[in-house]
Amino acid sequence: MAGRPRSGVRRSEPAPQRLQARQPRPRSGRPVPHSRGARLGDVDARRSAHGPGNDARLLGRGRRRRRAEGRRLRADTASRQRHAAPARGPLRRAERTRGPRPRLLLLLRPLQDRGHRSADPLPLPAGPHPRSALRRPRPRGGGAGPAGRAPPRAAGALKSEGRAAALALLCAINTLNFFDRQVLSAVAEPIRREWALGDAAIGALGTAFTLLYAVVGIPFGRLADRGRRKRLLAAGVFAWSLLTALQGLARSFAQLFALRLLVGVGEATCAPAATSLIGDLAPPEKRSRALAVFMLGLPLGLGLSYAVSGWVAQGWGWRAAFFVAGPPGVLCAALALALPEPARRAQAPRSGGIVASPYRRLLAIPTLWWIIASGALHNFNMYALGTFLSPYLIRAHGADLRQAGLVSMLAYGLSGIPGMLLGGLAGDALRRRGPAPRVRLGAGLFLCAAPLILAALMQPAGRVLAFTLLLGLACAAMAAYYSIVYAALQDVVPASLRGTAMAVYFLAMYVLGAAFGPVATGLMSDRLTARAARAAGVLGRDALALEPFRAAGLHAALLVVPALALVMAAILWAASRTIARDTQLLNE
Repeated sequence: MAGRPRSGVRRSEPAPQRLQARQPRPRSGRPVPHSRGARLGDVDARRSAHGPGNDARLLGRGRRRRRAEGRRLRADTASRQRHAAPARGPLRRAERTRGPRPRLLLLLRPLQDRGHRSADPLPLPAGPHPRSALRRPRPRGGGAGPAGRAPPRAAGALKSEGRAAALALLCAINTLNFFDRQVLSAVAEPIRREWALGDAAIGALGTAFTLLYAVVGIPFGRLADRGRRKRLLAAGVFAWSLLTALQGLARSFAQLFALRLLVGVGEATCAPAATSLIGDLAPPEKRSRALAVFMLGLPLGLGLSYAVSGWVAQGWGWRAAFFVAGPPGVLCAALALALPEPARRAQAPRSGGIVASPYRRLLAIPTLWWIIASGALHNFNMYALGTFLSPYLIRAHGADLRQAGLVSMLAYGLSGIPGMLLGGLAGDALRRRGPAPRVRLGAGLFLCAAPLILAALMQPAGRVLAFTLLLGLACAAMAAYYSIVYAALQDVVPASLRGTAMAVYFLAMYVLGAAFGPVATGLMSDRLTARAARAAGVLGRDALALEPFRAAGLHAALLVVPALALVMAAILWAASRTIARDTQLLNE
């Protein structure tokens, strides 16, 4: 009989059910409705797992019971479809193309669970049935993340077009970062003359920016590691753009000094948040190129700032240059909110455990110490050059404000574009041999840059073209530092601490390097100017008496730049001796 077990068949343990193992058993004779994932052909926990011979409810003792079972299953599925409004178009099309599931499988499915676990001879369609995706509607805000938000997508889930657009926007934000930062250097000479300042005071305006920029970068780095990076970046862009425009309203040196401090707070959000995003958007073998594209904002911003600010200041005064620099940042702040927020790339923790303090863990990496030292010296050089390049051209070569801005744009700004791009490509090519050859490339480039800077500074007055070519080649070689060393930092730092590592690195770069570069060079220029005046027999200390000797004093002060470039080459060579071991420890 259909309802009795066959003779000679030994009962075994019930086979594991396929989809409905968690279905509760009925407590009474009333049938329990199927769970949400039920479909025709699935085994129900209410049914016997020993074949159709023991399942009277499935086969019944007549055709009427089988029809009732089919009607109940169809009604149950139709009820789920009414509550699955979001799954309409693609799901229905997939169901039509797949076709109906054979009804014979309803009877033959239990045979697969009985003694045929290793082999599955029945031609069942692969994968889940389309109806299994029909679920009851999710609650509002129903993401898996905290507070109902959807979890961030992994970098691989973003299309290449989306990654390219995000990288282009980050490059534009970085361009505005350096554009707004360099406006003061482009118009430093008219500000100095209007308020009768010395070179040390001009350098102090740069120091005001960099000191607060570096200190505030530490908490912003921790926020970049824990929070929504695009929101932090958008808020920072809006803040520094507004404050840059307000600098044009300053009526004294003290007001301009205070506004420069606040601009540093806004710009401190850019590097930790942006580099952390790029570290998750780009895989390690393409990270140098991605960072090179991002750091293109440095030469573009510097070059455009010199050209645009010098042209505007020549025609409408130095205050108008600040008014022009502010508005583009407001647009970029709005666009930054549309950036993707990729999932952070995870790395296995070290076998010895994780140090409680993230700063102690970072400072336990030997290569990071060499990278921090290189960043301090590099920023000393670049900020000293950037602050006093336009004044040097006006004093030593007799250029006007517009010509000085054009030469500074070519030699100091746009020359960095080929250096960064070629440095990123060469760095990625050398990275295939290991992490050390990429850092050695940076050491060699600084070894070549030192004599080029010295030759440019030794050009006589009026040789502007030779000065531009020599300094442009040197700045192109030094610009490769960013795409090479930033990628090396990502190689030795855990993914969860990249924002903090960049904040610590920037603290040393700006406090020990950029903060001292302009003010130290300005102090040396003032002292050497007074010495040149005394050598010429001028004993007066007022600004009018010292003005003819300021070109000689600034020229002598800038000779420190090629000397420090040689020290940079030695430091990067030392970093190449430790980076292989630190990278290996990180990946263990």
